[in-house]
Parts: sequence; structure tokens; C-alpha cells
Amino acid sequence: MTYTIRVAAASISLGILAGCYKKAPTEVPVSLRQAESAQAPVPDLSQIDTLVEGEIAQGHFPGAVVLVGQGDKTLYYKAFGSSVSQPFQEPMQQDTVFDIASLSKPVGTATSVLILVEQGKIHLEDEVSQYLPAFACNGKEKVQIKHLLSHTSGLPAYTDAAAISREYGPVCPVQVLDTICSLKALNEPGTTFRYSCLGYITLGRIVEIVSGQPLDTFARDNIFVPLGMTSTRYNPPPLWRERIAAATLQGDVLLRGNVHDPLAALMGGVSGNAGIFSTAQDLAAFCRMLLNDGQTNGRRILGSKSVALLTTEQTLGRAYGFDVSSSYAGMKGAYPNPKAFCHSGYTGTSIVCDPDAKVFIIILTNRVHPDDKGSVGSLRKEIATIVGRWVAGQQ
Repeated sequence: MTYTIRVAAASISLGILAGCYKKAPTEVPVSLRQAESAQAPVPDLSQIDTLVEGEIAQGHFPGAVVLVGQGDKTLYYKAFGSSVSQPFQEPMQQDTVFDIASLSKPVGTATSVLILVEQGKIHLEDEVSQYLPAFACNGKEKVQIKHLLSHTSGLPAYTDAAAISREYGPVCPVQVLDTICSLKALNEPGTTFRYSCLGYITLGRIVEIVSGQPLDTFARDNIFVPLGMTSTRYNPPPLWRERIAAATLQGDVLLRGNVHDPLAALMGGVSGNAGIFSTAQDLAAFCRMLLNDGQTNGRRILGSKSVALLTTEQTLGRAYGFDVSSSYAGMKGAYPNPKAFCHSGYTGTSIVCDPDAKVFIIILTNRVHPDDKGSVGSLRKEIATIVGRWVAGQQ
């Protein structure tokens, strides 16, 4: 079943204008004609419907929400399929809340780090050991904050969460950090890109040490609340449960509202690598802020320099938060702007932003429901290609 709201920005705008000029003379004022002609056409993105419905029919995921925007306009916004398919069914809604998994890295952690940089409380060239002395061992002595942000620290990609849990229990953030600090670097910092959840868990802890606040509190006060992201938080309350897209079904237990990532779960749901739950509309507010040079509704969230650091290539295809041209950037589709930045999440979520066209694509799926066997890679590329083709035709 597909739930649809079509947004026709041009028609709405002209309708409002018509209402304002009901008593106007027959000759339309020149200024009004110019304003009408300047209205950008609303693209026909209906091919996205067919793509998403086809993927659901093939069993690649139970449901999805797709939002495409340009500046303040919403060009496409639809919900498809089911937010829960087993052991019962619930329809997907446009305001369904998703575990956005690794989208938490740029949205929560990297943005928080750059806010602290702006406040002068931290520097990108600071060595990690300045904040976590135990980190300075096994070839990690020279790792800097910027290396963690760009996944060039030399840290492994992940570690054995199950083994840590067996030894220390289901929630053991101190032991997770101790484990990371003890690991051996796989290469010299700054020389190799290796996507690492461990680096971002470390960054999340550094945010807490420097700010004196838990990561979730700092992100709420400095990012989510200022942007009006009212349906975004770590560890969503039980009251939200029925709004949340389901994750894996573990025996008779449906994971819904608890973070899916194993290490983030050991961190108590508040982790630098994962843990944020959000909606398409809230993530659109975040994208609009970035594409508006760090500002929203006249309020600055990030400075221009920080936006550039977060979204433009700094080293080996990565920005200090988003991906630009690394091996992970295929989700940008067949018409990519080299300046476009992107990121994805394991649960089936992704963001692509074109800073020149001010266009963004948000895809939220529950591909890990019910058995963690779904896929969304081809859908990301195809939707980006459809939108990119339209953007190319406008230039």
C-alpha cells in the first residue's frame, strides 16, 4: 500500500498569488508576471514511485519514505509500504521515525565536533591522546581529531561487540572505549581511508569530555532544537514506539526504538557512530541548513568554514563528516555533481546533497526488518540518477 502526498510548489504559490490579486485589473502587473516566470518548474519524479514499489515487491525492504527538496521547496515526499511487516503489519507514514544508524556520524557527532571547534574548545590538529591518554599506544600516538573525522586514523573498522558484551554486560560504555584505546593501528594516520565506527565512537566521547555534557544533550541543545528537529533524538521514549520503523525481529522480540548497531547498544544508545532516530522532515531541516551556508530562519548553526569542512573533500575522498568521492560515494548516481556530498546508514538510510543546485535527497527504509537481509544500494543510485538527470536538465 502506498501513501501519497503530492507537493506542487508552483501551483500552491500561484494559487496564493491569485488570491492576493482577486481585485486586480485585467492587465497583470509586470512585477507579478516576472515573479511567476521566475517560478522553477516542479519536476516529474513519478519514476521514483515505480522504483520503490518494485523494490518492496521484490522483498528488498518492507517500506520507505523518500523526500526530495530544493532550497525551501519540497519537490517530492511520499511514504510506501509498511513500517512493520512481522509479526504484524503497520503502514508506513511520512512522519515515521527511523533508526538512521551511521547518518548519526555527520548529523550528530561531526557537527558537534565542529561546533566545539568554532567555540575554540577543540582543534582539528589536536591529538586524540590529549583527551584520552590511554589512546596513545600501539601506533595511535599521533592520531589527530581530523583523522577520526575523515576515517584516516588507522583504526580498524569495527570490533567484536558480542565478546565485549559477554565479558562486561549489555551496557558497558567504559569498556567499549577501553577496548578501542587498546587496539593496534593498522596504518599510519592520514595515509589510508578505512571507514571506522570506532573512530566516531571515540569522537563522541571527546565531545562529552570537552563540552561537559552527554553527547545526546549537546547535540539536542546545539543542533536538533535550534533546527526545530522535534522528532530527532537518541534513545527515543516509549511514547514514540508506534511511530518507529521496526528493525530486526529477534525470536519473539521486535527491535523497535532501541538502536540496531551492536556497539552503539553497548554504549547505552548514545554513541558517536550511531544512535540517532529521526524523520525525513527533520533531516530535511538539517540538509537545508547545510545548503544555506549553515543558517536556518536567520539563525546560524554552523559557520561557513565549518560547513565547508563538513561537506567538501579534505582528504582521500572524505570531508570531515560526509563522503564526497570515496568508494562509498556511489549513491550519488549517474549524474553526480563532483561537489555533491552524501552519507548512508546500515539500517537503510541515506542523504545526498548537491550544493550548487541546492537539491537534497533523503531515503529512509527499514531494510533490516525483519531479518537483516534487505538491500537498498541500487535504489539509492537510481533515485539519485533520476533527480540528477532533472538537475542537469535545468542547467
